[in-house]
Amino acid sequence: MANSPSGDSMISRVVRVLDSFDRDRPSMTLSRLASRAGLPLSTAHRLVEELVHHGLIRRTDSGELRIGLRMWEISARSLAAMDVREAALPFMDDVLSAVHQHTTLAVLDGKSALYVERMSSPDSVLDAARITDRLPLNACSSGLVLLAHSSPEFQESFLSGPLTKVTDETPTDPGFIRRQLAEIRQRGFVALPGIGRSEWLGVAVPVFEARRTVAAALSAIVPRDQAEVRLIVPALLTASHGISRTLAPARRPTDSQEG
Repeated sequence: MANSPSGDSMISRVVRVLDSFDRDRPSMTLSRLASRAGLPLSTAHRLVEELVHHGLIRRTDSGELRIGLRMWEISARSLAAMDVREAALPFMDDVLSAVHQHTTLAVLDGKSALYVERMSSPDSVLDAARITDRLPLNACSSGLVLLAHSSPEFQESFLSGPLTKVTDETPTDPGFIRRQLAEIRQRGFVALPGIGRSEWLGVAVPVFEARRTVAAALSAIVPRDQAEVRLIVPALLTASHGISRTLAPARRPTDSQEG
């Protein structure tokens, strides 16, 4: 793959172009896109023309550029995340009926918690943990659950790196986080207020698939001054067990496959 004068590969430049779109800037002009991607205008133009041709970027009626539906089509083939999302939806609806705020589903992706589903009460004001949002594993309850049930090697790798502080209460001390991870494995849930949003509390539990590996983290997010953890945890655990029962048969190899 040919490199640019700066040493970037073609794939790296394409990723920079696609990564320039976000929820706050879903569409933009070519010149703005080139600026956000850190590319010469001529390079951005050439890449965009190819991406438009393949449906990964589209032009609006006004001439601005947006992510194309082909991107959604390709991403929907990520079966692991889609399987757990589809299994979780009915149970997340039950959780939402109990908490009347937000319930989310997040999966481990790299060193982040990636939110693949969120259900919200119409009158809730929280604008966070939206679908496709990412948070550092130490900065959300779902991330801590995913980290607690990851391999010891992964935990040490994560904790040995720089830890992002999202709020004043985001834990960044490795020793404190290790103690929290041990408690999560023992108690089956985590409820730390203010670590991702100062005014909110996230309560999260693991969702297991076959062979007791963690597929996702299920969370309820509520205002911290209204949190009834003793009532939220049973609702989450009931939903988590239901999702896990739904996932396990689908993920378990058949006898013929094992043979």
